[in-house]
Amino acid sequence: MSHDCDAFQPPRELLTYAEALSALSDAVRPVEGTETVSLFDASGRILAEDLRACWTVPPPDNSAVDGYAVRSADLAAAGACLPVGGRVPAGQVLGRAIAPGEVVRIFTGAPVPDGVDAVIPQENCRVDEGGVWLPLVPSGANIRRRGEDFHDGEVVLPAGRRLQPQDIGLAAAAGHARLTVCRRPRIAYFATGDEVREPGEPLGPGAIVNSNAYIVDALLRRLGCEPRYLGIIRDRFELVRDALAGAAAAGVDAILTTGGVSTGEEDHVKAAVEARGALNFWRIAIRPGRPLAFGRIGAVPFIGLPGNPVAATVTFLMFARPLLRILSGARPRPEAAQWVPADFSVVKKAGRREWLRGSLRAGPDGLFRAVSFPNQGSGVLTSMVASSGLIVLPEELTTVSPGDLVEFLPFSALLEG
Repeated sequence: MSHDCDAFQPPRELLTYAEALSALSDAVRPVEGTETVSLFDASGRILAEDLRACWTVPPPDNSAVDGYAVRSADLAAAGACLPVGGRVPAGQVLGRAIAPGEVVRIFTGAPVPDGVDAVIPQENCRVDEGGVWLPLVPSGANIRRRGEDFHDGEVVLPAGRRLQPQDIGLAAAAGHARLTVCRRPRIAYFATGDEVREPGEPLGPGAIVNSNAYIVDALLRRLGCEPRYLGIIRDRFELVRDALAGAAAAGVDAILTTGGVSTGEEDHVKAAVEARGALNFWRIAIRPGRPLAFGRIGAVPFIGLPGNPVAATVTFLMFARPLLRILSGARPRPEAAQWVPADFSVVKKAGRREWLRGSLRAGPDGLFRAVSFPNQGSGVLTSMVASSGLIVLPEELTTVSPGDLVEFLPFSALLEG
């Protein structure tokens, strides 16, 4: 694959990806406001404050298995036979210390009696009329120690964490039935273009289906935002200007558009933004998606995504997603990249960052390699479905040969929020 004949060679005045991302990150702040929700409604939300445990878990030492609680000092030799002096199911206590020379029948989760320093799994023991035959066992075996999970007052989940199913379980275990979470960012978005039609509408000559709005909506919901779709705005300066102003006045936290951010005579987004706010930047040395705009309408952050669906999706993931993470109150975290050998060749211009759609494929040796999708056109939406992630080609890179290490960003990580 070669990109030598390329109309997108970056002029010197273009911003780098890092410069644009830094400017974007510095310009936004988390939304204000919180709400308290039940654990059933908390998955995927951003925790607004540190969550501290209400108690210690485990509260006392308890058994990790069904078996027999012993004093390991009573097991002087393998094959010792000791009488059973009690029984402790989960949720009950023996009420006394274990006596020298006896064992106690115990079940998983039951508190171990005082004096017990080991539990032997029942499958390793043999019961007969005289007692229980027990093997040797080291002190501490099969006992869950008090507080080995967490202690009363300990921070078990930090503020800014997007709550996963396992987090919900930990919150419950720590004694919480409800959690304080950040308000969801409200995001207005619309598509632009006289040629754009909604799915199901008749397509006349030159018309295209508005796939971008549905990609953006799904991505916003995946990231825990509240989407507000404003429809398709025709290519008229006044219509675009008024749509932006109306969205900002409606109390949203950010505005996204698709299409109309280039320099053509029918591209009005750039001028409309400048008429109702300010444009921070709109040309970045990236591919796909060089005509990407960032600014504000009044005090509301604005991102103008390209019109081609692949470029719109990729730039959403690489620019809008970091902005939305900041707005939502999520903690910063590095991308979950993988470094793998390339199984393709490419030549690119220096000074521009590119993202190729691709997948990881296991070779005959069992090692995974990055494979580039054959058609990298910005309008080839099937490439996003057939691929499992993005292959990053940084600015300084000019060639990739088979076997060279490349950075791979899986979609599964990019869509985590």
